[in-house]
Amino acid sequence: MRQYLVRRILASIVTLFGISILVFGAIRMVPGDQITAQLGTEAGMLSDEQRAALERYYGLDRPAVEQYFSWLTNALQGNLGFSIRQGREVLPLILERFPVTLQLAVFSILIALSIGIPFGVLSALKRNTWIDLFGRIFSMLGLSIPNFLLGTVIIYVLSVWFGILPNSGNYVDFFEDPLVNLQQLLFPAITMGFSFAASVMRMTRSAMLEVLNAEYIRTARSKGLAERNVITRHALRNALIPVVTIIGVEFGYLLGGAFITEQIFALPGIGRLTINAINQREYALVQGVALFIVFNFVVINLLVDIIYSVIDPRVTYDR
Repeated sequence: MRQYLVRRILASIVTLFGISILVFGAIRMVPGDQITAQLGTEAGMLSDEQRAALERYYGLDRPAVEQYFSWLTNALQGNLGFSIRQGREVLPLILERFPVTLQLAVFSILIALSIGIPFGVLSALKRNTWIDLFGRIFSMLGLSIPNFLLGTVIIYVLSVWFGILPNSGNYVDFFEDPLVNLQQLLFPAITMGFSFAASVMRMTRSAMLEVLNAEYIRTARSKGLAERNVITRHALRNALIPVVTIIGVEFGYLLGGAFITEQIFALPGIGRLTINAINQREYALVQGVALFIVFNFVVINLLVDIIYSVIDPRVTYDR
């Protein structure tokens, strides 16, 4: 396990380095620049000398390679740059917005698992019955309906039919008022958790159907074990391995920022921060957020691999 972790950490460093190059180059391919984004139409009134002075001030006059290695050197020291629009350093700004996205991601995962796993298990046990049919219809709808449409419908139904307006622009921190905070995150979490619940349900059903036909399940039943123990201790535990995989991938995406959902419900998370940064050509902020998202993915994938060995002792990383 130790050798495996060392190899994964080294591979993660290479991954982060490669992603940093891609992000650095991609943001500079977007039409416009930081000066135009900041000044708007007034940027066209700048003289050549004034524009050159601003480019020197922001470091845009230097070659792209020099800009990249300057940014990378500072990033390795924990300095991801400075946000001109926000007037703050990038890393504290990301860490300030991250708890909102983290809480929303965890809430969405809990909703998805509480629906997807029981439905998947029940659908596998009641195969080809009306319960199984209902579960498959649910999964089809969950995978078909996009988040932006579901979120918009939720807001429309709450506002028009029930007279409940969304709490846009007045987000309350969990430690300030936990009840209000959970109320504000409930519908965004349902919006994101609905499609994920469908994926978990389909994966759990498929894995359970495969495991229930295994020989060790028949052996456990022949020994006279209670059906509940056979399902929970033997079948479900082995069926959770592919489910853990999809949970890890989805959790990484959610921590990267639920861009559309946060924008629809006006949540001050990483996703909304990134959208604003892209529109305003905030190079340092976009690069910092992208690097932070990739770091989350790397850590989560590593934790998923470790969880494999906990769920199934047969999984080994000796080679």
